[in-house]
Amino acid sequence: MADADLNARLATIWRNESGAVIAKLTRMLRDVGLAEELAQDALVAALEHWPQAGIPDNPGAWLMTTAKNRALDRLRQQAMQARKHEAIGHELEALQTHVVPDFVDDLDAARADDIGDDLLRLIFIACHPVLSTEARVALTLRLLGGLTTGEIARAFLVGEPTIAQRIVRAKRALAAARVPFEVPGPAERKPRLASVLEVIYLIFNEGYAATSGDDWMRPALCQDALRLGRVLATLMPEEPEVHGLIALMEIQASRTAARLDPQGRPVLLLAQDRRLWDAGQIARGLAALARSDALEGARGPYALQAALAACHARAATPEDTDWTQIVALYDALAALAPSPVVALNRAVAIGMAFGPQAALEIVEQLERDRLLPGYPWLPSVRGDLLQRLGRSDEARAAFRQAADLSGNAQERDLLLQRAQPRPEWQDGHPPSA
Repeated sequence: MADADLNARLATIWRNESGAVIAKLTRMLRDVGLAEELAQDALVAALEHWPQAGIPDNPGAWLMTTAKNRALDRLRQQAMQARKHEAIGHELEALQTHVVPDFVDDLDAARADDIGDDLLRLIFIACHPVLSTEARVALTLRLLGGLTTGEIARAFLVGEPTIAQRIVRAKRALAAARVPFEVPGPAERKPRLASVLEVIYLIFNEGYAATSGDDWMRPALCQDALRLGRVLATLMPEEPEVHGLIALMEIQASRTAARLDPQGRPVLLLAQDRRLWDAGQIARGLAALARSDALEGARGPYALQAALAACHARAATPEDTDWTQIVALYDALAALAPSPVVALNRAVAIGMAFGPQAALEIVEQLERDRLLPGYPWLPSVRGDLLQRLGRSDEARAAFRQAADLSGNAQERDLLLQRAQPRPEWQDGHPPSA
């Protein structure tokens, strides 16, 4: 296997497996920063070992075993140090300063089988109130989503150094606060819920439309996010937004088989063969949306987005889509949770319901306000609207601009393809639409 191919496979394996490895080590060590450090050590070992021996049949298990062995070694060292302190009469000092935790118990626990869901525990730790909302989400995406600092920066539309500082400070704050590795009790869950939901959905979105790399999708991340959402629903069954998020993820994930053509190229929403959409996932999503609506309170942001996805899921063909209803739902979403991305998606819906000129005015205002710098789907949507208005040269220039901004190889190829002269028009929804 060529070095470039091996490195690409290693990067994919790490993205898919690192979250579970770090979560497991955090439960063993009670230290997020140390867990990430030892997980990285396991990756280094793989980089040294696999080029000669080959990638194992179960690379995730190999990484997990290697990382756990390093963690057990660290716990043994700490236990020996603790006993040494005890032998020389430092028990009182250790107890007063909390220097010596119960390493023997930790070692026994580390050897035990998993109890509960380590990934969900880690999300609740990273979403602890001791951290700011921005730091919670950035840290969790780094630890659980396997995202690079640059990818997280693009998701937040901020600079990479800002994200790096947030992550470093968040780890230090958790260590200083000695946050326990556990799912908090019912009274402590609700204050963290908004951050937990945001993190789960951002993990899902990175799986649904990868921000960088060679793959259009990372299905393992979508499945992780769905599983975490379902576990969360068992913990907080009376929270409508939990069910709203599950509904949104189920309906979006139902399109997976239709989002690539036989050659592996991306297929946008209105060009997809809806017969390939997973009817079972759609049914589960609609049922979750119904559960959300049955609970007390108005629809929240995730339930509204699920209702938007349901409009597409209920339409047998693109022509059957109720675009007027979609615009109304985007109006409600923009009033409840305004953001430039919501405004862009709303513009797409307006273009479909009321014509491209009205939508183009909204998109050009977003560009003038510089609310989405570096976001490739802004010029892409503008290209669609210009193409529908017959302004083909301007449309192709917009698609080329979008391709230059994209960090994903498949996305970039799609945009460059759309920049070529062609007679037909295709819809260009942002991937999250």
